[in-house]
Amino acid sequence: MHSIPPLRPRRSIDGISAVLLPFHADGRPDRDTWAALVERTWAAGLTPAVNMDTGYANLLTPTERAEFLAEASRLAQGRRFVAGAYIEGLTGDPASLYAREAAAIHSAGGIPILFPCSATQHWDRAQTVALFRAVGQAVPRFLGFELGTMFVPFGRIWDLDTFRALLEVPQLVGAKHSSLSRDLEWQRLTVRDAVRPDFCVYTGNDLAIDLVQWGSDYLLGLSAFHVEAFAARDRAWALGDGRFFELNDWLQYLGMIAFRAPVPAYKHTCAQFLKLRGVIPCDAPHPRGARRPDSDLPLLADIAARLESLTNEFAQGSNSSPSGDIRQKTP
Repeated sequence: MHSIPPLRPRRSIDGISAVLLPFHADGRPDRDTWAALVERTWAAGLTPAVNMDTGYANLLTPTERAEFLAEASRLAQGRRFVAGAYIEGLTGDPASLYAREAAAIHSAGGIPILFPCSATQHWDRAQTVALFRAVGQAVPRFLGFELGTMFVPFGRIWDLDTFRALLEVPQLVGAKHSSLSRDLEWQRLTVRDAVRPDFCVYTGNDLAIDLVQWGSDYLLGLSAFHVEAFAARDRAWALGDGRFFELNDWLQYLGMIAFRAPVPAYKHTCAQFLKLRGVIPCDAPHPRGARRPDSDLPLLADIAARLESLTNEFAQGSNSSPSGDIRQKTP
């Protein structure tokens, strides 16, 4: 275990939320509901991320991903969004393929994030840095993506020296870290703070969403379950309001249930949860997606009710005196 970086109370958190792709009962993508979820994410004050793992990017065709990118661009009207640059299964030079995908996302008004792929999974540091520099020649800014193999078999977590070297690529403005390891993320925050403080480490650790206390921002699938509750939690942290902790506790409780093995089934849990909340009409996952049992529903319903209550209470009272002061928790 490495040393823990200092807490960062009262900081503004950059929240990016991966948008769930919902489905009709017959297995067709529910595009209208998906568009409403994208809009709901902006309305909550978070940035939507499309064509991510939560959007079944690995199970969509290139044509489908291009269609969802085009629709996100149409909806955005200049608003910020992130989109996955996904090349798994494509033939050709990875650097050229990533540059092409990133350029298409940039042209659509989005910020590209580079999914890992099988072709580069075992590349060394020099090869990886060269790849990112090549993408940086195609777009002015983009994000990296460390993804553990518990999510997809072609995932990759960089060693710390590779992470440090990638900070020298100026167009790389941040990276999502999805190892589900606190220690690995704390290491990155320590290196980031020393080498490039403006670089964003976006936690993808749905089992430790409190990492924002130490300086991570986030790009999460868990936030898709309740964008309003995440936005309230983030605002509580910025205000120094102790209600951050209760909101975070219930969101983390939800995350522990949703992201249990098999981890990819969290997308079905998300659909179940959103349907219970009345946000989407059908809780069917992708036809080839992993499923959860209906026995989860009573537990999810209880969490949903508690989060609704906490979020509404915070919205009504956030202009009053904060409940506690998180600065007292700084060592």
